[in-house]
Amino acid sequence: MNELILGIDVGTTSLKAAVFDHKGVQQAAAVVEYSLLTPQPNIVEAPCGIYMDSIVKCMEVIRSGGAVNTQDITAVGFSVQGETLCLLDGDGQPLRNAIVWMDNRAGDQAEQLRAHFGDELCYQVTGQVSFEACWPAAKLLWVKENEPEIFAKTRHFLLLEDYVIYLLTGRFVAEGSLLTSTEYWDIRTKKYWPEMLDFIGVDPSALPEIRESGELVGTVLPEMAELLGISPKAKITTGCLDQAAGAIGVGNIYPGIFSENIGAALAICVPTAQLTYDPNRQMPVHYFATPDTYMMHTFTTGGMCLRWFRDGFCQPELDIQKLTGIDAYDLMGREADSVPPGADGLICLPHLQGSMAPDVNLNAKGVFYGATLQHSKPHFVRGIMESLGYLICRNLEAIDAMGLEVKQIRTMGGGSKSDIWNQIKADITGKTLHVTYSSQDTACLGAAILAGKAAGVFESIESAVDSMVQIRKTFEPNPANRAVYDRQYQMFNLLFKALTPVFNEDSKG
Repeated sequence: MNELILGIDVGTTSLKAAVFDHKGVQQAAAVVEYSLLTPQPNIVEAPCGIYMDSIVKCMEVIRSGGAVNTQDITAVGFSVQGETLCLLDGDGQPLRNAIVWMDNRAGDQAEQLRAHFGDELCYQVTGQVSFEACWPAAKLLWVKENEPEIFAKTRHFLLLEDYVIYLLTGRFVAEGSLLTSTEYWDIRTKKYWPEMLDFIGVDPSALPEIRESGELVGTVLPEMAELLGISPKAKITTGCLDQAAGAIGVGNIYPGIFSENIGAALAICVPTAQLTYDPNRQMPVHYFATPDTYMMHTFTTGGMCLRWFRDGFCQPELDIQKLTGIDAYDLMGREADSVPPGADGLICLPHLQGSMAPDVNLNAKGVFYGATLQHSKPHFVRGIMESLGYLICRNLEAIDAMGLEVKQIRTMGGGSKSDIWNQIKADITGKTLHVTYSSQDTACLGAAILAGKAAGVFESIESAVDSMVQIRKTFEPNPANRAVYDRQYQMFNLLFKALTPVFNEDSKG
């Protein structure tokens, strides 16, 4: 039998399943997109059922493709978005829609937590720099105060990974890389934070058993094996936060490597062997996917900015894509490449859903500054691309201030497909940037690596990474662009600081 491993990446707006052999070569893959429910600006939800439905659809596509026999899948691992909550009753049925990580309705509840515990204690206990509306502790308090009947009926408070594993195995388990940002888990003890649970009114018995990433949970339930078309002997394992999985998938498990992912969000990850706090309390600390290791990890919804621009302002490119099959993003990249570095002074703040660490401001908005009659659509495309480079540079500054050295960048996600964007990021940061062969499937590959380790295919995560991750292309920074990007980066930071009072005042209206 040709033993295979299935990695499932449960993303914000799509789910991907990819099948790998033991050398890390992808044998088959499928993607299913889904829409989020956004009835109000700060509310972002999704029916809990869409996630398992999407896994089923992906497996149907993989089976129909005929490239692999899905009965050869021996282990299944997961890469999952953080902070998304599912509330189940005693029968394991969802009581409401999932509250997606981007949801910011719980601002008042975050203020309650801040007033009671203080952000300093929050950072020491959870690794998160402050109490914010997007974190699950505040979300659960919002449900308690605004949907008391649902809160009272809830018997299982689950993160999205926990929910998917429950459906496949019938077991309630969670792991630290996703629990870190709940703000009801203590990163120092690797246990739930009792005082926080008391405050928000959650009984510890309603929370999953805590495991490490890459641990065996059990074999798949027979009915789920039949539904997915995999062997009933297939092993289901704990996975990790999508960004941690992505870091593993590009080989970012050693000191000196910084990985970035531009997808629905811009996310960065820097693993470290010690629990290291930022003295400026700007950079959150997360638990990593290897036992007793940590990662500096931040994200911002700025990654959605280019998609927003494509969908709203690039209909010709979308039409060409439909007619020729040429990706609209590739066409936009060619347009951006026609504009000089610095976009002739046009600067974008890509904060369409607020700004996260190291400059947290959930009131922040998207801005284009410096537009004149000389600027055209290609300038705006390049301005967006450069803005994400500036955000990466801002995170590198925060990492450097903590005494953590970064020697190279490894890129993943949709943004890694664009050579022009990769060169922009290398030029702005002044760092060598590597693209791996798996750069589009890093989260799935990272999940598969963890699953393979849990199932005994590999002795360690390190040995799996060394044999399964290879560099495909390298981008060196162009010194000729240093001066213009230094200037634009300075203006980018000044613009954010100058507009912060405006963002905050506007939120009061």
